[in-house]
Amino acid sequence: MRKEQKALRISLFGVVFFVALALGFAVYTGSDAILFDGIYSLVSFATALLTLKVAKLAERPDDDNFHFGYTTLEPTLNLFKSLITIVVCVYAAVEALQRFLSGGTEAEYGWAVVYGVLATSGCFIVAMLLRKYGRDCRSDLVNVESKAWFVDALLSASVLLGFIFAWTISKSSYAHYAPYVDPLLLMIIVALALPIPGKIFLNSLREVIVMAPPSDVVDEIGERLIPTLAHVPHDLIEYRVNKRGRNTYLLVHVLVSDEFEIHSIERLDDIRRKSSAQMKEWNPEIVMDILFVKDKTLIY
Repeated sequence: MRKEQKALRISLFGVVFFVALALGFAVYTGSDAILFDGIYSLVSFATALLTLKVAKLAERPDDDNFHFGYTTLEPTLNLFKSLITIVVCVYAAVEALQRFLSGGTEAEYGWAVVYGVLATSGCFIVAMLLRKYGRDCRSDLVNVESKAWFVDALLSASVLLGFIFAWTISKSSYAHYAPYVDPLLLMIIVALALPIPGKIFLNSLREVIVMAPPSDVVDEIGERLIPTLAHVPHDLIEYRVNKRGRNTYLLVHVLVSDEFEIHSIERLDDIRRKSSAQMKEWNPEIVMDILFVKDKTLIY
């Protein structure tokens, strides 16, 4: 949890710095692409504050209001963040198209190149840091923040390449085409960036509406789970998976065979305890309920 909070603070401080950097350069250079980069970072700042709050709530145990804990807030936040990013991108693309059709935008491309170098290198560094923290602490919130920074780094890299090109042609006999570079660049940036928040939106939506994770995730869980119950005489092991934020919930039905004998509830508890321990060794965020049944109709 400490690593998660530290990672989110790094993201928050980074956003504050890059918002100031982008807005300052946008005013000086007159570039819409830099202005969009600044607005994107500003949206990230607002959502980073929410992310910090949700991360603290996710540490709380379940209570009368949230019977399964506060981790269910995580996919809702990620859904909201990705939706806001998509709206900002689409709006920016429409504005860029209008400016392109009306004759383009004049900008100071020399200083814009300086901004591109600073923003690209800075965003990639923060993205890599957050990726490492997200991998270490198994946090969906940090992983989404890392992807958001990666999108921002791609935006900045595209801006940099475009500004180098625009600065080059502004010094040539094709200088009259230079104003078209900025809006065209912005449309290309949006086209490159949209798939990432789009994927986050779809994955978060699956969790919000309680869909099962992708089939490869479910299959891997089954490969890990079934051997932990292999010693129990059974005819069938049925498991259902629901991922909510950092937690993955498993509801397991064991249809016991005639050879299965129970002498005490403690034996069932011991089976549950050992199976759960083995699964948590693989993924500490797994939460399991194991039910033993003899009547198959109770499973479906």
